[in-house]
Amino acid sequence: MYLPFFLVLLNWSARAQQSMKDLIHANMQFAAAQYKILAAHVPSDSMPRHFDPQKNKWVNSNTKWWCSGFYPGSLWLIYEYTGDESIRKEAEKKLAILEKEKHYTGNHDLGFMMFCSFGTALRITENQQYKPAIDTAALSLITRYRPVIQSIQSWNSSDKLRCPVIIDNMMNLELLMWSAQHGGDSKLREIAIAHANATLSRHFRPNGSSYHVLDYDPGSGKLLRKLTWQGAADESAWSRGQSWGFYGFTMMYRFTQDVRYLEQAKKIAKFMFTHPNMPEDLVPYWDFNAPDIPNAYRDASAAAINASALLELSQYVSKSESKGYVAKAEKIIRSLSSDNYRAKAGENGGYLLMHSVGSLPHHSEINTTLTYADYYFLEALHRHKAWILKSK
Repeated sequence: MYLPFFLVLLNWSARAQQSMKDLIHANMQFAAAQYKILAAHVPSDSMPRHFDPQKNKWVNSNTKWWCSGFYPGSLWLIYEYTGDESIRKEAEKKLAILEKEKHYTGNHDLGFMMFCSFGTALRITENQQYKPAIDTAALSLITRYRPVIQSIQSWNSSDKLRCPVIIDNMMNLELLMWSAQHGGDSKLREIAIAHANATLSRHFRPNGSSYHVLDYDPGSGKLLRKLTWQGAADESAWSRGQSWGFYGFTMMYRFTQDVRYLEQAKKIAKFMFTHPNMPEDLVPYWDFNAPDIPNAYRDASAAAINASALLELSQYVSKSESKGYVAKAEKIIRSLSSDNYRAKAGENGGYLLMHSVGSLPHHSEINTTLTYADYYFLEALHRHKAWILKSK
């Protein structure tokens, strides 16, 4: 049964006028209820991947899927706010099946897999039993470091790509930096910084946008080409790629205080938020240069990542800059909390957000739920809550 249109508008208007504190609370309570629905449809040996509403089907994955850490990470973020023990128990069960992936060396995604899950659990619980998995995963990740290109190889060589490094890899450096900062081998930090510096010098265009993939010759280290795998074209700006870079360099500034990283984060933000194709609600099209704008798909996952990164970046800049970044983050959170992007209670398979795009060129996960969209949305809510407390 559908609500009359005027009631839908009234509901949206009321949510839009909520204080951020009340909106965060409502979202977290909503998340707890939704994730109990989701948990009921995830097999004990699997992780959720997305929900197909047309088929009313929950699509799950094994623990080697690059997104396997986001579901337990989201559960921990929900537990942190609500204290709901059933949510915590589900999180602990999923960490138990994920732990073995600390030895995984098949790609660069150990940070997403192990730090968003075990790192989040350790931060919240302060239970040191989670630390060995983080440290082991960091050592596993650096087996993919290639000194000849000063970078961590993202994917294995194939007939199409010889030694690819993707912008997403900036996110996985947090695993290395954190481990090094907390008693791990100093080479973890050295490799993370080398990778960040190589990305800074090679991955970006003068306007602050980034390529998705750089492909190298693994023997000589020669840069062979710059291209995209998930964007609209090699010279386009794939939206989530810009978000990964934005978040990644903001995070690297946190660990290093290297002003080059801070300036790069600000430059990426300027590119995105002054781009003529950025929609008014700040939820970007899946690619800033998608050929069918304004009818192109939106990517709620990119918006959620941006909101979280904006709130962190706001801590490192002047008061006037900070105010602008927080205002943008708030606008994104309100947009994602609206009926345009947030699911109705009890729907969407238990996921929080609708309308994300995985890889349109590969016809994969288009205009659907994504676990990382939910994760970074929840992280943004927590970061804004912390900002509210700090600003009092």
